[in-house]
Amino acid sequence: MAAGQDLSARVALVTGASRGIGAAIALRLAESGAAVAVNYRERAGDAEAVVAKIKSGGGRAFAVAADVSQSAAVAGMVERIARELGSIDILVNNAGIAIVRGVDDLTEDDFGRTIMVNLKSAFLCTQAVLPAMRARQWGRIVNITSGAARGAGAIGPHYNASKAGMEGLTRGYAARLVKEGITVNNVAPSLIETDMMKGRTDLARNIPLGRMGQPEEVAQAVAMVLGNAYMTGQTIILNGGMAFI
Repeated sequence: MAAGQDLSARVALVTGASRGIGAAIALRLAESGAAVAVNYRERAGDAEAVVAKIKSGGGRAFAVAADVSQSAAVAGMVERIARELGSIDILVNNAGIAIVRGVDDLTEDDFGRTIMVNLKSAFLCTQAVLPAMRARQWGRIVNITSGAARGAGAIGPHYNASKAGMEGLTRGYAARLVKEGITVNNVAPSLIETDMMKGRTDLARNIPLGRMGQPEEVAQAVAMVLGNAYMTGQTIILNGGMAFI
């Protein structure tokens, strides 16, 4: 499956999909025919707007509230999606927070919250969807990491650690699941024009391309990864030419 792939037989869960990169991914998967569960924690109105846009194009979608850093909430979410849409074939772990802190300002609470939301959530959601994927011998898991996993970044070491942890989690799952028809990959964007980067357009001066990336460009990379059964354990880096890794 490449561009124009048919996902009409697939059910996708995108975490943190009420806006920004997550919303763009949800819309892209729906355009390819997937039924999409739009996860959110607090922004119900934004999530419902994404669902409405998908439905206006003839797609299937619904918004599902859950704090994906909590195991009970994740279990309940996956059960509800199975009832509403069917078993999950595609998981995109996008939910995350970015608490900007300097080394001297970083607290234990900041570190713990960041690891729970950015890293633990990916573990919990992956564990929850694996039984159904294994039963069908088919699954696609994409983790939205960041260039901060391998570089200094602008948010703080806690954020670096959470995203580097996601890359390690990805490789660990990929090695163990590939023979069961399940691929696990990363898409790692840097400096994407979202609410997280609001007021930081000055950072575009560091990008050889001369502009920030767009959420739709991240969604395009996710779609590419989903269509490649031979790719697993890899990281697709989107940074406008800032670094070549």
